[in-house]
Amino acid sequence: MSRSVAVVTTNHAARYTGQLVKHFAHRRPTELAADHGWIDFDYGRCTVQAGQALTLTCEGPAKTMAQLQDVVVRHLVRFAFRENELKVEWGPLQN
Repeated sequence: MSRSVAVVTTNHAARYTGQLVKHFAHRRPTELAADHGWIDFDYGRCTVQAGQALTLTCEGPAKTMAQLQDVVVRHLVRFAFRENELKVEWGPLQN
């Protein structure tokens, strides 16, 4: 199992958390709370956490990690089209 994290600087972390989870809820198992949620895909899980920034944590098989990251980022970028420059850089999960 691989894990990676991206911390995305934005003033709209709570909004994007809700949008991402609700968007996938019609097709995927999800759960949404006030400031966090998760989305289960066939190839892994993405946990979304709103705080001073938006934190995305992906977990899944190493061979599907790029696919999981890509689908999450593509949808986030669509929701955040008003942001001048939304930067998403994935790195290993720090313990």
